[in-house]
Amino acid sequence: MSGSRIELAYGDQPPVGRMLLLGAGRDFDLTPFDPGQTQIVQGFFPDVQALEGWGYDIVTEPRGAFAQALVVIPRSRALARARLAQASALLPEGAALWIDGLKTDGIDSVLREIRGLLPVEEVHSRAHGKIFRVTIPADRWYPQEWVATATEVAPGFSTVPGVFSADGPDPASVALVAHLPEKMPTRVVDLGAGWGWLSAQILARPGVEVLHLVEADAASLDCAKRNVVDPRARFHWTDALTFALSEPVNGVVMNPPFHEGRKADPALGAGFIQTAARLLTGAGRLWMVANRHLPYEAVLRDNFADVSEIGGDSRFKILTASGAGRGAVARKKGRKS
Repeated sequence: MSGSRIELAYGDQPPVGRMLLLGAGRDFDLTPFDPGQTQIVQGFFPDVQALEGWGYDIVTEPRGAFAQALVVIPRSRALARARLAQASALLPEGAALWIDGLKTDGIDSVLREIRGLLPVEEVHSRAHGKIFRVTIPADRWYPQEWVATATEVAPGFSTVPGVFSADGPDPASVALVAHLPEKMPTRVVDLGAGWGWLSAQILARPGVEVLHLVEADAASLDCAKRNVVDPRARFHWTDALTFALSEPVNGVVMNPPFHEGRKADPALGAGFIQTAARLLTGAGRLWMVANRHLPYEAVLRDNFADVSEIGGDSRFKILTASGAGRGAVARKKGRKS
């Protein structure tokens, strides 16, 4: 990837020794990094699939010893600090730690913060971001509170840094729960289940025999496994856009994401709607919440025969849908032919 910040840091010389990359995704410039000498910590399932296809060792938690590391700074400051602490704890004294990120993800404030803690030896700017290097000292340099720990955010529910709505239940999910029926269908999917709060509310209603929690972020799903201990729960670390079951279900509940990075992308929610239509029986029903401004009604009507808004306010709308729409019928016919 010519013109990347990685090129400024490494040039045409690959790093010597085993390399740890924390947070690198499918769009990251991996040119200098030998797959046989590189371990990438990544928990987002679509990124994991792509990186594994390129021959890299992908893990959700690092293992082994490393000669140096590179941390990609995420938007979450708590997660950025946790990644820096994790990488530093795994490196020997004198090892190089590179830190890379976009300005919109807060790399400048991270650079200022680290400069107050230890010397910064090299800084490069390019492509709306910065990459800089520090050397691991003999003693721990980062505050202990940077180390990632689970935090209770509601009675019986804990989260970790970086998961969506890490401070408590998402208001959109709270609004959705208020409009779910008192009795739920027997076989339900929570599409994009996060850390499990919405799933727990579904399981608290009568009627549910099995609930599938589908989540692409490994850290969120790990939280859900701790938060939802009901034996009716089934956990799936996978991409909601391609998720499938051997047998259809009769209920789908979802609070779909609508951002790819910082950019609003309603196509994500549209993909979730198409998945819901695939998963449901002809008599099954979808319940979903969306931000008021998002134009999901057209894709809902393409995938479902009956679509209606059952609640909401100036921020959110609660939508329900059932029956196969023309688009869904055409896609099913196409798969059979």
